[in-house]
Amino acid sequence: MPANLSPGYKAAEAAFRQASEPKERLERLREMLRTIPKHKGTEHLQADIKTRIKQLTEELAAGRKGAGRSGPSHVVRPEGAAQIALLGPPNSGKSALHDRLTRSRAEAGPYPFTTQFPQPGMLPYEDVNLQLVDLPPITAEYTVPWIVNALQPADAALIVVDAGAPDFLDQLTGLMSVLSSRRITLVPEWKRTPAREGEDDAEIEDPFAIRLPAALVAARADELPNAEEELEIAQELLEIRYPAMAVSARVGAGLEALARWLFEALEVVRVYTKAPGRPPDFDQPFTVRRGDTVYDVARMVHQEIADSLKFGRLWRNASTNGRQVGRDYRVADRDVLELVTGRE
Repeated sequence: MPANLSPGYKAAEAAFRQASEPKERLERLREMLRTIPKHKGTEHLQADIKTRIKQLTEELAAGRKGAGRSGPSHVVRPEGAAQIALLGPPNSGKSALHDRLTRSRAEAGPYPFTTQFPQPGMLPYEDVNLQLVDLPPITAEYTVPWIVNALQPADAALIVVDAGAPDFLDQLTGLMSVLSSRRITLVPEWKRTPAREGEDDAEIEDPFAIRLPAALVAARADELPNAEEELEIAQELLEIRYPAMAVSARVGAGLEALARWLFEALEVVRVYTKAPGRPPDFDQPFTVRRGDTVYDVARMVHQEIADSLKFGRLWRNASTNGRQVGRDYRVADRDVLELVTGRE
């Protein structure tokens, strides 16, 4: 990354990283192009930004023409507590797992490339939903050209494999290679790391590289009693240690544990809000992540509330009366929060 990037560009790039909606990403890309210093050292990055603007503009224009002519969107709007992409080679059991977890009734067949477009579905866990997006299979021979756009809003990925397939390891290696060639890296670490302040320009990461925490899932454990051992051997050969688990989409074994693991690994925090003098709304919590603050919850409620937020009143574990906490106070799972604004 070239040096001498302006504060305006850095702010635009940070906003782009946080944007999940295609229209918002397009606005942030235009701001990046407007604020990037124009010199030889940024020529490659300028070209990248222009290419992304062109791709997003075309996709948004196609969407406005109607699904009848343009086909389904390649980007799924994030919903629920987090978006998890399902990746895998052909016939890995990925679509069957998605259908069993989300009741999506997605088409699954014994032939490759049954999944042609992103298929969203909701995995319920207690009182929240996790969005699972089934994506077309990935092979060294063919991968959909829009895979990067589809993964842009994802928070994590599950690599679904058939651990009993003779070429299982080759398929996995090919999948990693294809993603790497598109600047997509699947990492084994799921805990969030805070951004470094005062980061030098030379250390700034590629703004278009995607790094997703990932786990390895064998979806046909009922057909392969030693699936967990096969996953262990594969990880040793690959020299990477993803979280790994064996489940069965057909008989349902391990699926409840998988949902619980995802909720915990993603560090989802549920916050229940209340209006002054009224009981909390326990029907639908707002979901943030561990380390997020009262201000982050306010932003989820409404940006105007966040802008005028003075402080919060917090009830933790229903054991204390509401105590005043600042905008930067970190919330915990199952907190009850009353937001006090300057207008009140």
